[in-house]
Amino acid sequence: MHELAHSPDPREEAASDDHPASAPRAGRAKPAPRAPRACVETPRSRLPSVSSIVCRAARIVWPAVEKLHTLLPSKPRTAHWAPGPAERSFERKRPPLGWPRETDSLCPRCVKEVRAEILSGRRPLADLVLGRPAEVKATIREEGGRIVMDKSCPRHGRIVDLLSIDPAFHRRIERLFPGYDYRGVPTHLRRHGSSSVQWGRGAVLTIDLTNRCNMMCEPCFMDANQVGYVHELGMDDVRKILDDSLRVIPRRQMSVQFSGGEPTLSPIFLDSIRYARENGYFAVQAATNGVRFAQDPDFAFEARDAGLRMAYLQFDGIGNAAHAHRKVANLYDVKLRAIEHLAAAKIDVVLVPTIVNGVNDDQVGSIVDFAIENSDKVSVVSFQPVAFTGRDEDVDDDTRARQRYTLSHLVHDIKLQTGYAEPLRDWFPLSALGPFSDLVDAISHTTSPWGSMKCGCHPNCGVGTILFVNKRTKQVIPLSELLDLDQLLLDLTAIADAGHPRTAMLAQTGVALARSFRPDKAPAGYGLPQLVDQFLSQTGASGIGKTTGDSDRYPWRVLFVAGMWFQDVFNYDFRRTEACIIPYGTQEGEISFCAYNTGIGWRQFVEQRHMTATTARWYREHGRTPVYAKGQAIPLAKGGGKGAGEAAPAEKKPRVRLHVVP
Repeated sequence: MHELAHSPDPREEAASDDHPASAPRAGRAKPAPRAPRACVETPRSRLPSVSSIVCRAARIVWPAVEKLHTLLPSKPRTAHWAPGPAERSFERKRPPLGWPRETDSLCPRCVKEVRAEILSGRRPLADLVLGRPAEVKATIREEGGRIVMDKSCPRHGRIVDLLSIDPAFHRRIERLFPGYDYRGVPTHLRRHGSSSVQWGRGAVLTIDLTNRCNMMCEPCFMDANQVGYVHELGMDDVRKILDDSLRVIPRRQMSVQFSGGEPTLSPIFLDSIRYARENGYFAVQAATNGVRFAQDPDFAFEARDAGLRMAYLQFDGIGNAAHAHRKVANLYDVKLRAIEHLAAAKIDVVLVPTIVNGVNDDQVGSIVDFAIENSDKVSVVSFQPVAFTGRDEDVDDDTRARQRYTLSHLVHDIKLQTGYAEPLRDWFPLSALGPFSDLVDAISHTTSPWGSMKCGCHPNCGVGTILFVNKRTKQVIPLSELLDLDQLLLDLTAIADAGHPRTAMLAQTGVALARSFRPDKAPAGYGLPQLVDQFLSQTGASGIGKTTGDSDRYPWRVLFVAGMWFQDVFNYDFRRTEACIIPYGTQEGEISFCAYNTGIGWRQFVEQRHMTATTARWYREHGRTPVYAKGQAIPLAKGGGKGAGEAAPAEKKPRVRLHVVP
């Protein structure tokens, strides 16, 4: 019987020394700093371990590896899937970084004017491809110990918005950027003017199956249920989008994410998952509010059988009060039930909290703790600092300034509220992991029909940190305590640049791992052999698409904690758009996530041009979609499903275990 652990909502609990209740939202203080949880470790021998001896030997051997790289320079290599020879790290292009610097941005008021003109037919859509409407110059600079974007429109005046509260952290993530991935081959699928994706292969292909939703959330990227029409893909649309995605060069392995609205409302949800898997995409996920999975335990098994690997689950905090801004009375209960059913079906859960300053920023640590307690079910926490777009694009300046939350806020709040992850040591831009992908590509370039999954985004787009969690004891160790991660990334870059034969690269990778490993910091029973085995499995180096279920073999689970900060019209930077790794697959080609949702308005143009029906007509022909809002509770069945047992009610105690559908 699986169990689901959860922490109580601090705002719903009585205060105590161990678990003080948060003050009411107005004027509340954030949780006090705390140290990581204590853990009893197995006594160690005073004699050097095998791992210690191997690591010392690797540090002695590494200079010889570097000499080998010099004596045997690499030959250019071209993979079957690539547009040309692989660029070495020192040959890659980079965007302007550091500050002060100039970039291209948008005037929010001009955007609304241009969008209205195009939607009304007074202006052709081609203007977005051939011109640069609503664009303005912006300066990124340091001011008063913060990094800001400062821009001015000749017609609408000046706008200043916050990018970072910690210049040292901002400098670190820009310093670790390894350079752009391949420049994409020009294609009609990416012809969207200055909003076009120009660099990289992409990591997540997002496909909105429908703009219908069964909730009325704020914030909401697409303003679901409020636009006056239904935009819903048919199976022919999905096939064409996925077939077209295979024609993009570089040909890439991506995670295909079905989204919405709420994608589980689409009648072709399961068929779309099957088709993505049949096309060769091995990581298929759904961005969901979890309602369908919570209400119908069998549906999780049906999705698993169709090929669903991950559920990208909206999750804003611990307790129903932390979800009150979503306007559903029992939404946390819904999340717990959905996780139970997804775990029973062996679908990995990715928690996706949208963090708004002054609304749920005090929940950041509790969310990480929840993931740690349930690390056998939760593989990733992907925080999303709020982007003022869709339903929130008309935010006033005072509210925007008060609620703005940046990646720098996130990393400091996680340290403050959990005690884990030093901002200037343990965090890196998502693109810094590129050397792992480059190494896999170099090892498999002659045999693989795909490029590996690679997060080659601009360093200001997203950050991450990796925690090792013991599934039994819940001990937590940041990866950078086990490894000198910065040095390992440099070494892997050198190995991929050298491009020696596969066997040599694997041997050199072993030496690099060994010399970066810190055996004195490793938990008892976890040495270099275990690290190498887990590294080869979870990076895909042992075979792309052959690692599903491998995590069950390891007592330690990798928990990836990320922050992905999507842009809005107030802080828009076209240099980020050009290297987007999360393109939307649409009926008008592959469009950058931010250009589609938060920029000039490609979502509105695509959906209006390809609308299925007006909302009124849809209701007449199909009936109304149930929408939970205005503080309603979502009905949940008692148990049911394959081998189900009824979920026990949650008690307000730390780490209470809920019975899970087995």
